Amino acid sequence: MLKGFRTALAVAVLLAPESIAADSKDRISPSLRALLRSARSDDSIAVIVHMGDRPPLEALPRVDRARSRASRVRSLRASAESAARPIRGWLAARGIEPPVDFWMINALAVRVPAGLVSPMALLPGVVRVEIDRKITGPLRRAGTRIGTTTVGPAEEDAVEWNVAAVRAPDLWAFGLDGEGMVVASLDTGVDGRHLDLAPRWRGEPGGWFDPHEEHATPHDRTGHGTQVMGLIVGGQATGAAIGVAPGAVWIAAKIYDDAGTTTLGRIHEAFQWLIDPDGNPETDDAPDVVNNSWGLRDDAGECVNEFEADVAVLRAAGIAVVFSAGNEGPLPASSVSPANNLTGFGVGAVDIGGTIAPFSSRGPSACDGSVFPEIAAPGVDLRTADLTLGGLFPDAATWVTGTSFSAPHVAGGIALLFQAFPAATVDQVESALRASALEAGDPGPDQAYGHGAIDLAGARQWLGSGAACTDLDADGHPTGGGVCGADDCDDDDPALWGLPGEIGAVQFQDATFLAWQPPADPGGLSSGLHYSTIRSSNPADFESGVVCIESRDGSDSLAEDSSTPESGGIHFYLVRAGNGCGTGPVGAGSDGVPRVAAECR
Repeated sequence: MLKGFRTALAVAVLLAPESIAADSKDRISPSLRALLRSARSDDSIAVIVHMGDRPPLEALPRVDRARSRASRVRSLRASAESAARPIRGWLAARGIEPPVDFWMINALAVRVPAGLVSPMALLPGVVRVEIDRKITGPLRRAGTRIGTTTVGPAEEDAVEWNVAAVRAPDLWAFGLDGEGMVVASLDTGVDGRHLDLAPRWRGEPGGWFDPHEEHATPHDRTGHGTQVMGLIVGGQATGAAIGVAPGAVWIAAKIYDDAGTTTLGRIHEAFQWLIDPDGNPETDDAPDVVNNSWGLRDDAGECVNEFEADVAVLRAAGIAVVFSAGNEGPLPASSVSPANNLTGFGVGAVDIGGTIAPFSSRGPSACDGSVFPEIAAPGVDLRTADLTLGGLFPDAATWVTGTSFSAPHVAGGIALLFQAFPAATVDQVESALRASALEAGDPGPDQAYGHGAIDLAGARQWLGSGAACTDLDADGHPTGGGVCGADDCDDDDPALWGLPGEIGAVQFQDATFLAWQPPADPGGLSSGLHYSTIRSSNPADFESGVVCIESRDGSDSLAEDSSTPESGGIHFYLVRAGNGCGTGPVGAGSDGVPRVAAECR
């Protein structure tokens, strides 16, 4: 097989340039083809190479995510490494600098001579090659009040109008201020010296990422990212509450360099950083929601799917992704990517009177013709944190306008809703925001306000009420599962309710010995609680040819298997839990991947 692969490469290299270009045309983006027509063969071109065979993306549960995300990261890395091996070897043989891996989406970025682009596109597994183009950062909108101010002590309960408008204080009254939630921002950075932001930074490892390697700690040269973050987690240091989720902590990626530019590749790096910020998949340090107050404004009115795969992976990992809708209105069909992508959740801007801002981008979405934006939030004349000028003005404030500053209201609001409903999925929270939005503009969803103006109190009520969350026996465990929590399988019997994740870690001592201990009974477990320990010689098959090691009742059981595999073999184990609701697929194989197995009882 290797010999055949080398022969294929040799044929590709020996083909005439015209033939190579024709054969690889479908794999090279139109903009890159245009550049190649005018480039010399030795001109260096930055490209992104996308490969196929990505692993399928099933949604991960938000409860007990650590093990699930670790498995997802390992799977993505392994798949990308395998797919990139041929092209890496091909590049190395030609003296090309090693590429940057985007293992999350099975792609890589590399600089190659123009003459090698076409033969590279013909390599096995390559599906698309495009320019790693430069992108200009967000601009301050004309008409925005400019000026940095410092303010005296805050009045008790003082809240800025926009924070009150989205009804964040209604959730604060229930103790929902974002505590325990992590919000990320991809922007110009964050001024880590601001009094409203410094205490809310999660710190290292995994709290800061600068793909340009200009700043090792939080920094912001233009102020845009600082202003955005102030609207998410800001407190009262500037004189009144400016943030929707003041109890949340933040992490940030500085996707724009100090000159105000970036590339597609740098943004891919930042998205990838989000799923494993500290570089250790065994620690669950990914954020709950990420705010993106940027867009590809040069492509307004078009559908650019460059980041569709990145967002899909994050959403499947239980991370909500919010985008500003763009400032290309009032013309219709002025949507901006990635907000208009199928995976995007775009936010338009309204003023203090609830009227859509003239600049807010309008629908329909250029990607699928659907309503755009998804929802609207305050985005005109908002007061927020600003640059401290090196700490000289630690409580600096300014006024901002734009959809860049509408999106943070939704990002902060999602943090509050996840705090209220830890088991809620991204889809469920987004559905709640749409369903509970306040009517604005034309009746029903329209192409200016989307589904209406955000109402966080309404979204909380929508998530926590209705037939899907009834609790007839008042045991604190309603039926329905999902946003309601563990599914109560018999809502007339307070002793019977489902408990996901009652098994913690399964400890594999070595290849021939298994010992595990369930966690302590937290109290109130369903009746009939039992554990089944199953052994298999095949980590992918726990249904046929398995050995039942032990099945015990209660939460104090200890299962052991000291048997020896056949020569050269290895044992794989699954521990599955069951209760009065039946037996659920809870457990892990020895490779850490969740498995489904027949009950062994």
